[in-house]
Amino acid sequence: MVPVVRTATAAELPALGDIERAADGVFESVGIVFPPGTTVVETVTDPSDVLVVGDPPVAFAYVGQVDDHLHLFQIAVDPRWAKQGIGTALMQAVFDRAGSRGVTLTTFADVPWNAPWYTRLGFGVLAEPGPELAELVAEERRAGLDELGARVVLRRPAQNET
Repeated sequence: MVPVVRTATAAELPALGDIERAADGVFESVGIVFPPGTTVVETVTDPSDVLVVGDPPVAFAYVGQVDDHLHLFQIAVDPRWAKQGIGTALMQAVFDRAGSRGVTLTTFADVPWNAPWYTRLGFGVLAEPGPELAELVAEERRAGLDELGARVVLRRPAQNET
């Protein structure tokens, strides 16, 4: 059964940080431990930027416009719900929302379930990000993400691009 993806409600936003923290915990198996503090999803102000699966949610994707693309700021699946197609369903909803814009994201290059999964979904390395995305990459560096592991910027072309 394909998971149902819908837009988050404002009331659901506070609980999504727990999903992100649980998903971040999986990275400890490859030596990546995120520092304590605010999660990415806890910075969301508009629930229409967040897609969720479940009621209550067990997974989410947080997106927004960056340069000329839809940017995936964060995707997280509660580890108890992993390997059930939820992440793939969320990504398909992201692609649908992107329409003719294409999708960008940043991720860890060497984590076995990150960049390879995105590559299977049609992403490739974006060598020259636009100015807004370049600033996001710089913000990630200032936040210390590069110290946790090599990072990469990826882009998936829009369905109508050749």
